[in-house]
Amino acid sequence: MSKATKRKHVTKEVLDEYVLPEENQQIVKVVAGKGNNLHEILTADNQTFLVSMPTRFRKNVWIKR
Repeated sequence: MSKATKRKHVTKEVLDEYVLPEENQQIVKVVAGKGNNLHEILTADNQTFLVSMPTRFRKNVWIKR
């Protein structure tokens, strides 16, 4: 798959296909970008974690500060 085709499919997935979180998943708030695709997040119960963005979304999806 070419880079342009991959980007098209990833963008479509992010914008059009909203999947509800499963039991072991949750929606969180991105608090800060730490560099190297690492982001500090805040959960609903005020816990903070350092997470990595999945490879297929890097350079295709941007997180607004």
